[in-house]
Amino acid sequence: MSFHPEYPERRRRFRPIPVRMLVPNFITLLAICAGLTAIRLSTEGRMELAVAAIVFAAVLDGLDGRVARMIKGQSKFGAELDSLADFVNFGVAPGLILYFWQLNELHNGGWIAAMVFAISGGLRLARFNATMDDPNKPAFAANYFTGVPAPAGAITVLLPIYLAFLGLPKPPAVLTALYTLLIAFLMVSRLPVFSGKTVRMRVPPEMVLPVIVSVIFFIALLVSYPWYILSACTVMYLLSLPVGWKSYRDHERRGAAQAATPVDAAPVNPATPFASPASGPEHDDRPARLN
Repeated sequence: MSFHPEYPERRRRFRPIPVRMLVPNFITLLAICAGLTAIRLSTEGRMELAVAAIVFAAVLDGLDGRVARMIKGQSKFGAELDSLADFVNFGVAPGLILYFWQLNELHNGGWIAAMVFAISGGLRLARFNATMDDPNKPAFAANYFTGVPAPAGAITVLLPIYLAFLGLPKPPAVLTALYTLLIAFLMVSRLPVFSGKTVRMRVPPEMVLPVIVSVIFFIALLVSYPWYILSACTVMYLLSLPVGWKSYRDHERRGAAQAATPVDAAPVNPATPFASPASGPEHDDRPARLN
């Protein structure tokens, strides 16, 4: 086709994508690889490595969002990819690990428990995406999840495996199935769970070195004694759930009390002692929220 100057130059179909937009997606894809590898390892009976892959995927899940915010690499594509990764890593993979570890002893009953957990993880993520921008949520609700989040649910539901790796007797398969269904219910429940997202992460200068040493010490403990640390953290997390629920209810009661407080009159500003109070019809017609 010959070039005609009167025809405008054809517009490019795609725009170049900055590298900073791709880095968080690479981390998410690495997490998906870890989740899929965990499924394969569980089918081969290598349960310790399978559980380690799930923990690694949870660490990557905590990194990709923070890295995206640090380098301003957020995108709608990345958010959708992260949700799909969470469903695979923290819904499907833990359910299959539990099934191949012990739930298969119950045959169809064990498969139903594993399947319910995986479906609950998908429903939990769908609800999170649907209510993320809800304008009716109170301000304090930004510091709470609705239900146990998927990564925490995946780490928590594997508690029977941690305890078995510590040398404790393997629990009955029925008990493991009931525990799996309990965690699945907590994931899709309306239970307020403290998230810590709005907590300020700034560290005073004098505390930088102690914080770094503490983080390194925790990582060293996790690498050296993984099943002790995971078991202890899981138990403490389960015990903290009622504390988060109570904190949320306290915020609700305080918000209801403030809403019920009358705001008909405001105190006189002491900085203007010579200002005469407004009177007459103009004062009566003003809305109370302007006083």
